[in-house]
Amino acid sequence: MNAAIRLPVEEVYTSELQALARGDDRQRPAGWSLSPKAVLTYLMGGKAADGTLISPKYVGRRQLMETAVATLATDRALLLLGVPGTAKSWVSEHLAGAIMGNSTLIVQCTAGTDENQIRYGWNYAQLLAKGPSQEALVPTPLYRAMQDGKLCRLEELTRMGSDVQDTLITVLSEKMMPVPELNTSIYARRGFNIIATANNRDKGVNELSSALKRRFNVVVLPLPEDMNEEVSIVSRRVGEMAGGLDLPVPKNVGEEIARVLTIFRELRSGATADGKVTLKTPSGSLSTAEAIATMVSGLSQAAWFDGGKLHAEGLAPSLVGAIVKDPVQDKVVLEEYLETVLKKRPDYAGYYAALNAAI
Repeated sequence: MNAAIRLPVEEVYTSELQALARGDDRQRPAGWSLSPKAVLTYLMGGKAADGTLISPKYVGRRQLMETAVATLATDRALLLLGVPGTAKSWVSEHLAGAIMGNSTLIVQCTAGTDENQIRYGWNYAQLLAKGPSQEALVPTPLYRAMQDGKLCRLEELTRMGSDVQDTLITVLSEKMMPVPELNTSIYARRGFNIIATANNRDKGVNELSSALKRRFNVVVLPLPEDMNEEVSIVSRRVGEMAGGLDLPVPKNVGEEIARVLTIFRELRSGATADGKVTLKTPSGSLSTAEAIATMVSGLSQAAWFDGGKLHAEGLAPSLVGAIVKDPVQDKVVLEEYLETVLKKRPDYAGYYAALNAAI
C-alpha cells in the first residue's frame, strides 16, 4: 500500500489516460501524449474508444477547456486566472498530466521567490572548486522543461515580485534562456510550454506587467454560476476526499452540502437566493474549495466525535472559519445574515443556533 497522502494525477488516473491513448489515432502536437480532443475528453469526462468511462475533472464551460488546450498546442503560454478556489491549480495539474504524462515540473511562486529559483541556481561547492561549469549549474523545473520539451507549471504567479516575474519575458517570447556565466543559452525543445495560475482577488498579490500579460493567453475560470453545478462539484470532491481519508459519508451529506452552499452563495453574491434581500459581503471569497474543506471538516468531526452524525453543530466552527476572515467586519456581516435571513427559515434553525453559538 502506497503511504503517500496524495499522488500526481497521472498516477491516480493512469487507467483513464492509458485507455484514451490506446484508442487515440488523431494527430498529436509535438511531445504530446494525447491528441487535443483526447485531452479534452480527459478533462470533461466521457468514454474512451474501448468504452472505458472517463470521469470529469472539470465541471463548467467546455469552451474554456477547449481554449486552454488549444493554447497549449501553440507556442503561446497559458495563464489560468480567477479568484481563489476556482480550480486553477487543479486544471493546471490535469492539463500537464494529460498532455505530457508529467505534472511535477512545478515552481511554487511566493514573495520570497528569486530569479535563481526561476532560471537556474549553482552548486556553490562545485562553483568554488571549479568555477562556472555545466556541472555546477543546478537546473530549475523551468530549465528542465525547456531542455526536455515538457510543460512547466508556475503556481500563484502574481505572488512573486514583478521584477522576478519579468524573468519570464525572454523565455516566453524567444523560447530561450541566456546563461551568461557559461557564455551560452539554452533553447526550448518542441513541446515546451508554460501553464501559470494567478489570483485576481486576494491579498499579497502583485500586478502582472503589460509585457508579461501580452505573452500569455488568459483563460478566466469563474466560480460556478449555477447552484446545481456547484453542488455537483462539491459532492464529487467531498466523496473523493472522504474516500482518501477513510471517512464514512452519512446519508444526509447531500442535504447539508446544499445548505452550506446556499449560505456561501448568498453571502458571496450579496443577496438572498430569491433576490429579495440585499446582504453585506464578507472579505473572503467563500469559494467552492472552501465549501469542500468545510464539508470534509464536518465529516471528520462526525466520524471521530459525533457518532457518524453530520449536523449543523459539527459544521458551524468550520463555517465560521470560512466566513469570518476579518474578526470585526466579517463578524458583523455574519451576525446580520443570521438575524435577517437564517432566523426566518425553519429548515435552517440548526444552523442559526449553531452559528450564533460559534461566533
